[in-house]
Amino acid sequence: MPRTHGHSLVARSSFAAAIDTDRPLHEHAPSRGGPVEAAIGEQIAALIPDGATLQTGIGAIPDAVLERLMNKNDLGVHTEMFSDRMVDLVERGVVNNRCKKVYPGQLVTSFVIGSQRLFDFVDDNPQVIFLPSDITNDTNLLRKLDHLVAVNSALQIDLTGQVCADSLGHRIYSGIGGQMDFIRGAALSVGGLPIIALPSTAARGTVSRIVHELSPGAGVVTTRGHVHWVVTEYGAVNLHGLSLRQRGEALIGIAHPDFRAELRRQFHSVRQISL
Repeated sequence: MPRTHGHSLVARSSFAAAIDTDRPLHEHAPSRGGPVEAAIGEQIAALIPDGATLQTGIGAIPDAVLERLMNKNDLGVHTEMFSDRMVDLVERGVVNNRCKKVYPGQLVTSFVIGSQRLFDFVDDNPQVIFLPSDITNDTNLLRKLDHLVAVNSALQIDLTGQVCADSLGHRIYSGIGGQMDFIRGAALSVGGLPIIALPSTAARGTVSRIVHELSPGAGVVTTRGHVHWVVTEYGAVNLHGLSLRQRGEALIGIAHPDFRAELRRQFHSVRQISL
């Protein structure tokens, strides 16, 4: 078990019982995305400036973004969690955390998921500090990090910008996580980039993730009032400050081409705009 720095100690008196075990930790191999994830990674990497502070999660899209940051300089990390691809950036000197105003010189996280290589990296590493999520996700703290880039995913987004990230209709798919915290924090950050990233389709290309309205029962994790950048493999648009009509047009422009005509017809029926 890695010994980590930060707020990582738990008093023995807090436990009712403890069991020794020699079972290995559960590992999660780095994701191997396809051309869709690669295209999304390229779009997002192009937005990230030198000196930015990163918040990313786990999965093919965050991994695709991190793989494409090798030519950046002086990046920092303040995130709820990170995985193996972040280690590559640290070892290449791309991530050094020296531009951060909060916890300068240190990589901040609440937990990690990855391979044994990642566990070995964080083990007794003073560069990495583990903090409770009420600190890592505190928007009052996040706003003090200049150029905070928050990359979060979605299951669906409607043509007004409402983001569903936790359910497929009424069926819960995952927890809401820290998406709301980091999207808001990045929006308050000087030069920050709040990003929602998603493939344009699901179910092997048969379903559009950009929809005229969310599925019945779908929960809105991030409101349209908080959404800024939305990225698919077909482009990146900034919805902040746009009218509902402008938002719909922008999102249709980054939807899969097979669904754009139908989305435009549905959009016309709701917004009474000309086709």
